[in-house]
Amino acid sequence: MASALLYLEYILGGVVALTLVLYTMGAVGVPKAAFVARVVASYISLIICALYGAIASIFLRLAGHAQIAQWATARSFKYVMAATTGVAFDVEDPKGHLKTVRPAVFVGNHQTELDVLMLGAMFPKYCSVTAKSSLKHVPFLGWFMSLSGSIFIDRKNTKDAREAMRGASMEMQRKKQSVFMFPEGTRSYSKEPMLLPFKKGAFHLAVQAQVPIVPVVVANYSHILWIKDFVFKSGRIPVKSMYTAYP
Repeated sequence: MASALLYLEYILGGVVALTLVLYTMGAVGVPKAAFVARVVASYISLIICALYGAIASIFLRLAGHAQIAQWATARSFKYVMAATTGVAFDVEDPKGHLKTVRPAVFVGNHQTELDVLMLGAMFPKYCSVTAKSSLKHVPFLGWFMSLSGSIFIDRKNTKDAREAMRGASMEMQRKKQSVFMFPEGTRSYSKEPMLLPFKKGAFHLAVQAQVPIVPVVVANYSHILWIKDFVFKSGRIPVKSMYTAYP
């Protein structure tokens, strides 16, 4: 056990050292080095926070506070990513929907993998995410999502997806647990502001649970992250909670 931990420490130390070297290269005029550095730093941050989330989910469940496990983990990711990559989302919630509307179906536009960090910034207490069922088998992240009560949906199996939605609507009514969904169903990777066609799941769920829909709009951030051109910079991205629409 001790040797395994030592080996892991060496690997982690090597990755951190490599990331620092890449950041230094980026600072002296090698843009692709900065891109790789932030990508590596992002995945390290995600793994650390997912492990923390898995452990926190167990303790919070034992303490009777399982419903805030995803919120607690999301916040940790927000602060770790700000420190390791310099990227942050600034949330505007002028009418306090994120704090006061519960339960609800929160929906947002889906641009890239960086939207996980957006969730870290805006995710309200007593809220869960929906995710494709294959994610439950991903090490670290899947462990945390399973332990913290994520709603997994098999998009290839309509019957199972409907059952998952039915179960989610019952949990929302019984525990006043909100749900966040990306109605586009996949990332757009668009350089300009745009939306892909919406899937119906979020709206069916709101109708079944008889809860409001709260849109959360993220500004286009291709100036911060644009994978095709190896652009990944530090910066701040605005997010705004919009009006509440009842089904």
